[in-house]
Amino acid sequence: MDSTEFGRWSHAAADWSTGYLEGVGKRPVRSRNAPGSLLEALPAEPPMAAESMEEIFADFERLIPGGMTHWQHPRFFAYFPSNAAPAAIVAEQLAASMAAQCMLWQTSPAATELEIRMIDWLRQSVGLPDTFSGTFQDTASTTTLSAVLVMRERALDFRGNSEGLSGQPRLRVYASGRTHSSVDKALWIAGLGLENLVKIPTDEGPLFPMQVHELEAAIAADRAAGHLPAGVVVCIGGTSTGATDSAREVIAVARREGLYTHVDAAWAGSAMICPEYRHLWEGVEEADSIVLNPHKWLGSSMECSAHFVRDPESLVRTLAIQPEYLKTRGADGVVNFSEWSVQLGRRFRALKVWFLIRAYGIEGLQAMIRNHVDWALALCERLRKEPDIEIVTEPVLSLFSFRHHPPGIDDLDAHNLALIERINNDGRIYLTQTRHDSVIAIRFQAGQFDTTESDLDIAFDAIRELAATD
Repeated sequence: MDSTEFGRWSHAAADWSTGYLEGVGKRPVRSRNAPGSLLEALPAEPPMAAESMEEIFADFERLIPGGMTHWQHPRFFAYFPSNAAPAAIVAEQLAASMAAQCMLWQTSPAATELEIRMIDWLRQSVGLPDTFSGTFQDTASTTTLSAVLVMRERALDFRGNSEGLSGQPRLRVYASGRTHSSVDKALWIAGLGLENLVKIPTDEGPLFPMQVHELEAAIAADRAAGHLPAGVVVCIGGTSTGATDSAREVIAVARREGLYTHVDAAWAGSAMICPEYRHLWEGVEEADSIVLNPHKWLGSSMECSAHFVRDPESLVRTLAIQPEYLKTRGADGVVNFSEWSVQLGRRFRALKVWFLIRAYGIEGLQAMIRNHVDWALALCERLRKEPDIEIVTEPVLSLFSFRHHPPGIDDLDAHNLALIERINNDGRIYLTQTRHDSVIAIRFQAGQFDTTESDLDIAFDAIRELAATD
């Protein structure tokens, strides 16, 4: 592909992207493809000779969009969003063209220094003190794993990486029973084992916070049993129903016990650009580590997870490895962000954050999040007034859950799972389920970058109409 052809197809891709974003709201949100349909349409063997871009692009248009669930659809109300604001998409195109490997300062000085500044812009935007610095990881799962590895190393006086875990006391990590499954997985990968993740009971709603006295009791019991408490994960806006711990109280216990604290605010953290929501993580300034995902609710496309730390030295001491070929000579004091990450290879993530914040401004991003919260609250109240709809968990920011509870239904779980399937097959909106205190509930969250109030009106109509159709 020469430069002329590259320019032609780059323009074609940009035109296609523009048309896609303009028309995505007319597509069914969830793919209607049957399992295996794309596999059947693809040749079983790779082509030996080059094919034309005309053929490749035509096959893309014919095969791929219809097989995608459209996360940029304004009525994507399932999971949490994976946003891609247009300005961030442009930045991704530029970053892809440079195709830089941003592992060291010397491999991409501008990428490193822009990352330092963008992390600080985000820090200021969500009201964290200047005692925090940080980096961009790929996802919250990697960030939480990094925090758990720091917990492990600090508890073992930084001997775990060199000596391994054999013969060491059992390290214990504590978290609410309503935390994200990424915490469980982090214990697996860190070599601590799932049995050493102590799930602490929670109080009642609407926030379902960790019971602090149970946390204290669990730590004391583990010490008495000869185990080694290592850290606590604080949940702010859990994925299932928005469960939120009391950060101040939990962190106070952890500090008294000498335990490292990591705050998982992957979704809800973005909302902290609005000062009126910051009561949800009051006390977070005393945490050791915090994660929030700009790619979830701020419009920065995947992957972009902001990892804030109060003590970078502990993170670097845990994750840095410096063979001769990764040493930076003649530039003392520079930051090499691969030493802050599990990954050695790193993408130029800061560029899209720079474009995003400048193109929309903090005020524009605040307005978007406030709208989503207000519209979700209004939808919750409309559903509450419906005779056969029960609100299962109250709104936390823009997330709540409900279920259809008509008279004469013996198996409400099966009934609501069938309702979700009807809703998603209908195509107007996309929802997903959760299990809350042993019952199936239907999750609703508003968060897609281009969602409007009328999209929530459509959601109300679809839910009400399809709930009435057995």
